[in-house]
Amino acid sequence: MRVLVRCWWGLGLGRGVAGGSLSFQWRALARLRGSLGGEDGRDTRVRKKPPWRVLFFGTDQFAQETLRALHAASGILNVHPSCLPRWRGPAPIIHTVLHGDSVTGVTIMQIRPKRFDVGPVLKQETISVPPKSTAKELEGVLSRLGANMLISVLKNLPESLKNGKEQPAEGVTQAPKISAGTSCIKWEEQTSEQIFRLYRAIGNIIPLQTLWMENTIKLLDLVEVNSSILADVKLTKQTLIPGSVVYHKQSQILLVCCKDGWIGVRSVMLKKTLTATDFFNGYLHPWYQKNFQVQPNHCRFQTLRLPTKKKLEKKIVAMQQCIK
Repeated sequence: MRVLVRCWWGLGLGRGVAGGSLSFQWRALARLRGSLGGEDGRDTRVRKKPPWRVLFFGTDQFAQETLRALHAASGILNVHPSCLPRWRGPAPIIHTVLHGDSVTGVTIMQIRPKRFDVGPVLKQETISVPPKSTAKELEGVLSRLGANMLISVLKNLPESLKNGKEQPAEGVTQAPKISAGTSCIKWEEQTSEQIFRLYRAIGNIIPLQTLWMENTIKLLDLVEVNSSILADVKLTKQTLIPGSVVYHKQSQILLVCCKDGWIGVRSVMLKKTLTATDFFNGYLHPWYQKNFQVQPNHCRFQTLRLPTKKKLEKKIVAMQQCIK
């Protein structure tokens, strides 16, 4: 019998024993095996690989009752940080922030064989998404909520299983994995709000990327641009296109034009980490000095186009043929 309580967030959750050494949870589980299966458990040896896999929190007494219930149910539970069927898949929190959802939640559900996130819902609770929260911040909120919900379900597992409800067919959305291509800003297509959502969703995992003078540059610290900066005569007099970069000396930020407005950038990475002032002095200012006839709308960030998987495979094949 194998029982698994799975979580989508956090590194290493539900992965079992790492490196052959026993964690506190596994040692506790091994001790509990004696009280569950033996008469007194005093002669039970510690097993490195128990016959079950379970992630649990609580006292020994709570763990014993939970394991007995799980043994009787022989089921697999999943703690999923979204209101299923919305955002099925491996990156629900990221997509919640990326798409600007105002409401999210946690779903405790049973897993169906060979298909994830489609099983009966045992418990579901919703919360409002805090304004301008990052995916990491939202993860912390949902993890605490999910832990409390999981304990509640496990305490009354037979009843919870009995009252489980099938997911509705309406409102299904997918939350696929995030790739490096997701981090590439499309200046002509994305609004300032969409770019900030992208930054809050994946900025702590994959820095947002763009192209500067045929070099990849990473935008590390994005900030919103206030109305006083936007009223600057330098911005109102110039005809700018998406991707155009202007240094605002008073606030010491780079202003980048997007589809419907501006975003602010405090620091970037180009070979090394640079503040907006450093980037202006080292790259942006000399551009005007060396070629003063160039218009500001030519001095801009451009959308970085990463090769697709198919193009990358073709390139590798071509390189291998050249070697032969």
